[in-house]
Amino acid sequence: MDKFKGIETPFYYYDTELLRDTLRAINTEAGKYEGFCVHYAVKANANPKLLNVICQAGLGADCVSGGEIRAAVNAGFPSSKIVFAGVGKTDKEIELGLDKNIFCFNVESVPELEVINSLAAGKGKVANVAFRINPDVGAHTHANITTGLAENKFGIAMDDMEDVIRRALAMSNVKFVGLHFHIGSQILDMGDFVALCNRVNDLQNMLEARKVVVENINVGGGLGIDYTHPNRVPVPDFKSYFSTYARHLKLRKGQKLHFELGRSVVGQCGSLITRVLYVKQGTVKQFAIVDAGMTDLIRPALYQAYHKIENISCDASPKTYDVVGPICESSDVFAKAVDIDECHRGDLLAIRSAGAYGEIMASQYNCRPLPKGYIAEELQ
Repeated sequence: MDKFKGIETPFYYYDTELLRDTLRAINTEAGKYEGFCVHYAVKANANPKLLNVICQAGLGADCVSGGEIRAAVNAGFPSSKIVFAGVGKTDKEIELGLDKNIFCFNVESVPELEVINSLAAGKGKVANVAFRINPDVGAHTHANITTGLAENKFGIAMDDMEDVIRRALAMSNVKFVGLHFHIGSQILDMGDFVALCNRVNDLQNMLEARKVVVENINVGGGLGIDYTHPNRVPVPDFKSYFSTYARHLKLRKGQKLHFELGRSVVGQCGSLITRVLYVKQGTVKQFAIVDAGMTDLIRPALYQAYHKIENISCDASPKTYDVVGPICESSDVFAKAVDIDECHRGDLLAIRSAGAYGEIMASQYNCRPLPKGYIAEELQ
């Protein structure tokens, strides 16, 4: 690949044309329904160049730290479209959100609500708050990325919802503006989202009977991508995703429905480019040892996640390899027994569908440098 010539590996490469296609699909499908508002989950990838493209498409930002709020503001996201979630917000982070006049804090506990009210009072402000409710809805995904079960650390129990809302309504420096839900990540079964809709409908009916008005419903994100066929399915099925909510969630007149999409926005546009250092023949296996490691892309080690791997340097008959990195850990393995076009020292491999939770989760374990990220326009 001539465009990668002279670039030190490993690095992330982002296809911004695909990203823009994805954003157009989001805006087209969400735009079919009145009151649908889409926020980008910054935790998926905070590369400033990507944030700028996403901001230009008109999405809001979903942040889970003060650092992400700063990144969103610096990229141009208007404060009126920034929501701040997270189970452990620090006072400093809350104060930052107040200073930036963000749209809403997604609150996960009574103690957090009390702190926000107190800090807002100290600044003479009123903070918008939505309550993250744990709907006890399971998702067909990896156990480490389910978030909506009663056993998870996130959110407020459904049985406590009404009491917490009543507390907020009695406070002077917070304004209750909505309910927030999120059941997990990498969800491809629309039935999981239907189950969430049914639960939200029940909770809304209960609150409505008690004369509690909810201006905003936030259903989080969770839509997955096709890791097996990134070339065949480069843009996720946003049509089915948004239409599922349109059909099954019973919004009230004037109510806004918020989404927080991350992986489905940036997942397919990114690839980790790595170079083959050695091809090693073991007793029963053949290894392709590359210069990227779990420090650059931790998902396979952390979640046993699958990423399609392609040899982009040559077109030869495939051979079977374990693709492994240089980190001093047995879990530093990208794939086992995968068929890849025959590898030679110096070949470039593309680890696909790495735009989400790749560069952003990189570490400097083993004193390794962080990988750089390049967008297509930089390498033309």
